[in-house]
Formats: sequence, structure tokens, C-alpha cells
Amino acid sequence: MRVLALDTSTEYLSLALLIDGEILVRETQAGQRHSELTLPMLAVLLAEAGASLRSLDGLAFGQGPGSFTGIRIACGIAQGLAFGADLPVVGISTLLALAAQADASRVITCLDARMSEIYHAAYERQGDDWLEIHAPGLYAAQAVPAVIGHDWLGIGSGFNVADGALRRQYAENVSDVWDTRYPHAREIAHLGAQCLRQGQGVPAWQAAPLYIRDKVALKTSER
Repeated sequence: MRVLALDTSTEYLSLALLIDGEILVRETQAGQRHSELTLPMLAVLLAEAGASLRSLDGLAFGQGPGSFTGIRIACGIAQGLAFGADLPVVGISTLLALAAQADASRVITCLDARMSEIYHAAYERQGDDWLEIHAPGLYAAQAVPAVIGHDWLGIGSGFNVADGALRRQYAENVSDVWDTRYPHAREIAHLGAQCLRQGQGVPAWQAAPLYIRDKVALKTSER
């Protein structure tokens, strides 16, 4: 399986190329330069591997939740490349990609959504698959859904929102927190390959971001 993956959902730009079990990764802190940096870095990555787009089995991208502009960039680039090379596309949840970083059986993942809110999900590992305990959602840090058990791992910047409110909410459930992690294209590539093997790829025009939040800013009256 040969999969090109990208994620631009945070301030980091993460790219990965999975070729028959071997993976090449390129990452940088892009800030707001994702649209400027992504295509040149992808070209270098393909050249280093001696691969072309048409030699791939598909593309995978971090579909969100995350930065409103960032997930649109990833989706748009994946669509454009896939359309030109006639490749299927799979969108992978950034919160699931966070969970896949851990060698843990139960994971709570969350990203800072700004405006004192977090993007949140919870997953349980079942063999090579992940069972969705709580689907990706947008919550105030003090109002996240409950989980059962005492051996959960917490991953993501959401654990730092509102002076660590999420840590207090899950004090009886979470045994460790990795609060500096962000989604990586490495995991998106592996998850994408699994989806492609299962026939879950879609034509380029059907790829879509996962926004969750309908509004990206508060009006003056709301603030």
C-alpha cells in the first residue's frame, strides 16, 4: 500500500509517505504558512522516495476538527492532487490520529478549539481498530462527557484549556496526560491505508472537512 498523507489542522505542517510498510515523514512549525509550504514539501518528499502521484494507491488527509482554514487547506490540496492523478481520498479524524499515537487501550483526545472550548473524542482500541466511545464534538472544558474506568490516557492541547479544567473533570479516570501532542501525518497515513484496504476511499470531489463548529468567531455582542 502506497499512501501520501498530510495534516494542516494545527500550527504544524505534517506530511508522510507510506510505501509498503516504510514511512517517510516531513514536519515543520508552519504557523499560518501551510498554503505556501505544503506543495513544495510534498514535491520534495515524493522526489526523495522516487515516487510519483500516479504510483500511489490513494491520499489521506487530516479532515478535522482543527483550524478552520487549516483543514480546508488539507482537504483542498488532497482533492486537487487526487483529481489530477485519479486517486481515491480518505479523510481521517485528527482526534483519531492523536489516539493512534499511543500504545494504550483507552484514549481521550482533545484539541484547543479557542473561545474556552475544546474538540473532544474518546476511543477504545480493539485489535487493530478503534471503537468510538464518544464521537468528535465541541465542548466547554467543564462539560465534557463522562467515561468509565481509571486507566485512560489523555492526549492533546485541550488538557491545557481553562486552567486545566479537563484534567480536573477526568481526575478519577486519566492516569497520564500528553498535553503537547498534535496530529501527525504518520498516523493519518497508516489509518488511511487501512481505510483504503477496506474500500473506504472516495472520489476527490466527495472529500470534505470535518468542521464541528459552525462559527469560528464570536460577535461583539456575544463577547
